[in-house]
Amino acid sequence: MLLLAPTGLRAEWTTDVFYENDSRYRLEDATGQTVGWSKFRNTIQAEIDGSLGGGWRLNTVLRGSWDGVYEANDDQYGDKAGGSIFLNSVGGPPPLPHGGGAVNKEVVNGLGLGNNTFGFNATDPTAPRYNPNEGLRVLGDRWHRVGEGVAFGVPVRPCDVDSRGCLNLGGYGNLDKNELAFAEFNDRLDALREITLSNSFPVGDDQVFVKVGRQQVVWGRTDLFRVLDVINPVDFSRNNIYDELQDIRIPMWIATAEWRMGPTAKLQDSNLQLVWNFDKFRPNNLGQCGTANVILDAGCLFRGLSNLWENGGTVSNFANVDDGVLLATDFGPGQIGLRSAQLPSWKLSNTQIGVKFEGITAGGLSFSLNALNYRSQLPSLRGGRAAENAFTGQRCDDGNDRCDYLIAFDLVYPRVNLFGASADFQLVELKAAVRMEAAYTQGEEFANTLSPELYSKNDVFRSVIGIDRPFFIPFISKSRTTLVSAQLFYQHIFDHQLEQGQFGKVGMPDWQDNVTGTLLIKAFLANDRVSPQVITAYDFRAQALVMAPSIEWIYSDHLKITVGANLKTLDGTENLVFDDCRSCNPWPPFTAPFGDADALTAYSRGFSGFEPLGRFRAGPIGAAWKEDEAFVTVRYSF
Repeated sequence: MLLLAPTGLRAEWTTDVFYENDSRYRLEDATGQTVGWSKFRNTIQAEIDGSLGGGWRLNTVLRGSWDGVYEANDDQYGDKAGGSIFLNSVGGPPPLPHGGGAVNKEVVNGLGLGNNTFGFNATDPTAPRYNPNEGLRVLGDRWHRVGEGVAFGVPVRPCDVDSRGCLNLGGYGNLDKNELAFAEFNDRLDALREITLSNSFPVGDDQVFVKVGRQQVVWGRTDLFRVLDVINPVDFSRNNIYDELQDIRIPMWIATAEWRMGPTAKLQDSNLQLVWNFDKFRPNNLGQCGTANVILDAGCLFRGLSNLWENGGTVSNFANVDDGVLLATDFGPGQIGLRSAQLPSWKLSNTQIGVKFEGITAGGLSFSLNALNYRSQLPSLRGGRAAENAFTGQRCDDGNDRCDYLIAFDLVYPRVNLFGASADFQLVELKAAVRMEAAYTQGEEFANTLSPELYSKNDVFRSVIGIDRPFFIPFISKSRTTLVSAQLFYQHIFDHQLEQGQFGKVGMPDWQDNVTGTLLIKAFLANDRVSPQVITAYDFRAQALVMAPSIEWIYSDHLKITVGANLKTLDGTENLVFDDCRSCNPWPPFTAPFGDADALTAYSRGFSGFEPLGRFRAGPIGAAWKEDEAFVTVRYSF
């Protein structure tokens, strides 16, 4: 449509508006409970683009949504979510309620340790740090059985209903029900999805293209998983890894300048791009506990650990008091858990900067060379922090705010350097297109139970190769090709540590080497108005598979309907259990395993379970394997 430009000059402007309803129904979780509706999201998006004169263009994208699932399924995701829970003791009494652990202040008093500070307030709402047995789920119960591992209660109601464990993790983790339902309407103004000013300026025989504003800057050439495409964080709470990246990248305030140098002696085309992300730091949104999409179940781990630190809590299968006996234990506030989330404040040194050189060779190879200095968009848990020794009531602190091997953490976002490259080219004889990316990073942090601080810094190499080819598949269509696209992602962690401990493996739960494969098969029928497709992804080390079949029907130029499902399998869970640091002995000799020959030394002996580190072995597919769902998406373009 025609609009008047703000300068008063008549110019060509375009406006595109659509409404979308995305409704999803989830089947049974690991408890055998049918979840029901997991999404009823209604979205309106407007895209406005036009000229301001003088070569300047303004592009704006506005998006607002309301998810009715917090009302329609409030016993899963709303005011009534969770309930009372019971926690296991191996070789001990039957499961005991949160607040009724077999090891508590009275029991430890009986050992002659009258200064102990075990126990917490689960019964008196008028007393401080009230942590009742209500509105809870057992950590990880959506995707695995607790078994003989550690677990604890996690509050799952919106933070205006239940504030326990709520902590600002960078745009999530402390949201109330309205903020969850109206996701874009927040203090970061996410309803203003994009707004940019752009122009080109002559520099000699070349051009410099400048674009400034809230935007997405895309470096990657691949789908589903990211290697180079890390400038913008991602909102996994929207639909885990399964939405298009353009819909779940979180736009940031960024300035880009591209020096478009054109042809050179050896290149058909070339340009140099500078990127400055000057926005206040923002991490990936991993999903708040108590919502439908909590990738890796990480948000529940954080909220549960935060509640343990703030209020205390019962931890299952913890105290090794006899051979083969592990008792549920009532910890007090300030002893274990998540002490803080350290979000970088805005200052010049916390901004992020990158450079990319792109070119096209005479043979048609398109390539890029990339470098980026940024903050990790994934959090790191730095453990071994100073805290109260529950047996003595004294602070465990070596003078440097540390208590080695203690499961007390600060959540941080470390600085990372990335160096990478990408390429794509055509294999004419095979009628195929090939895409490749590779990245080497320095400064990433990983859980590591061999370290006294329970983490280590490791360099990482990631790569991906993708091949796209159209095929004639007669049983699908005799007149139209079907697109087949395959990708292989590879990751290697340098200086990886993994050893056999006394009771199990200790070190880094993340796989030293891992490969994930994806396959897309997409057909085009009925004059391209009907498009069935299936997307599969397989994590080779976790042995986790996801299949997402769907059919897209373009009913008219305005209406599009998509029906599909998201189905997952996990081939066994035995290889997902990992050291949980129950046997780390941070308060020697009290926390040494029963009969331990070295009871005065802190280190991990290797007691293992699914929590908390099995999620890193399961990956995003394995940790969601009990989240099968069917969906219908209706989009109307005005």
